[in-house]
Amino acid sequence: MSHLILTTNDLSAYRLQPTLLANEVVGFDLRLVPGMLPSEAELAILLEPRSTKHDGDGKHWLDHCCRMGARRSTNRDRGLLEFCDRFDSIEIWADPQANDQLILVWLLDVLRPHKEVISKLSLVQADDRIANYRPDSLARWKLPVLKISDRHLALASKAWQAYRGPAPQTCFDLLLQDTTILPRLRPAMIALFEELPDSSNGLGATEQRMLEYLDDGCTDPRELLYAAHFREIFNEREAMDLFDELAQCPQPLVFGLGETPFDKSEEARWGRYKNGKVALTKLGQAVVEAEDDFSRHNSIHRWWGGTHLTNERLWRWDRETRSLVAP
Repeated sequence: MSHLILTTNDLSAYRLQPTLLANEVVGFDLRLVPGMLPSEAELAILLEPRSTKHDGDGKHWLDHCCRMGARRSTNRDRGLLEFCDRFDSIEIWADPQANDQLILVWLLDVLRPHKEVISKLSLVQADDRIANYRPDSLARWKLPVLKISDRHLALASKAWQAYRGPAPQTCFDLLLQDTTILPRLRPAMIALFEELPDSSNGLGATEQRMLEYLDDGCTDPRELLYAAHFREIFNEREAMDLFDELAQCPQPLVFGLGETPFDKSEEARWGRYKNGKVALTKLGQAVVEAEDDFSRHNSIHRWWGGTHLTNERLWRWDRETRSLVAP
């Protein structure tokens, strides 16, 4: 019996590969949290057999998977469905973090019409980040293996289409429904809502946390990335993007990261974070204390799923009532 494990990130695949729990382990190095979502057409092409459509690194799903997770014998030209056809059983191992839960619901939505794959598909839902554990420890895990049912598929499709929608209201409505069959989906969605501009000061929760570290006396910008890490929404580069924007917007909340506009090269960026000594501006102090609002002084152009957030169409999150605030 041949067995495949699909993971919701590449580091999990890297950790699981030596356990020999499966003949193949491959992970998705795809980010669905920050920035504008890929179109449905782009995502479909990503999973197709390799062709001239895949004209660059990262354009084919196994470009992501083979960097860390899959065995070297893996044929890097197969589409997802063709790849899955080779195995008698398939498990999706999903981390609880927000991006991983989005990968999970996207994959289930993609596979839903393909009964021959669904018939051999099961879910293993981790309670913690798989990559935090050594392979010998993972090999001893006894997590429940849940057969994928129509209920899993229906909820996953509903969640994915809601997240892709032009407004977050449909996602919020999902929180009012029973989502326990995908037990990590609800907390992941709440964590994503907390990254919307807050109703009190226009900052997302990760931005707020980084500025609170500054308010507490932190001056090393690299330590602020650890603050962002504990939220487990954005990776390191994405957290840098957030912090850079707070430092180089027209009315910055932060100073000390260097001359703006910033050089976007990785070498220059790491130099700024290594050598910078940062602090809050007067406006930054007022915003972090919710005495002023970031959006009153700066333009907002960012994406939350399929929602384009602008000053004129600014969906917000109320931390106190844990509710969505419409523009």
